[in-house]
Amino acid sequence: MTVSLEVAKAHLNVTTDVDDALITRLIGASQRWLESQLGYKLAEQYPPTGSPAISTVPDDLEQGQLMLIAHFYANREATLVGVSVQQMPFGLAEIILNYRNWSFGECDA
Repeated sequence: MTVSLEVAKAHLNVTTDVDDALITRLIGASQRWLESQLGYKLAEQYPPTGSPAISTVPDDLEQGQLMLIAHFYANREATLVGVSVQQMPFGLAEIILNYRNWSFGECDA
């Protein structure tokens, strides 16, 4: 995973272990969603260095994943009553645009 449980908990300001399983699942879900938008697997594009303390994933992509984890954590249902509809967290779409693998079909060369 690109984001550790400890980093995600710090970002969410969660200090107990009660939600560890939920947060771990959200880390995986956010990574799969992010990879589907980018068009590639993060581990293939940014291979691990061997040291868990050193990540090769760009900081802004990691921050985007943390934003998505926080969004999933705060909004656990598909619909919310009494809340206006909102898009994904501000800035995440712009981060994705910087790293997305664009493809427009095959070229006959």
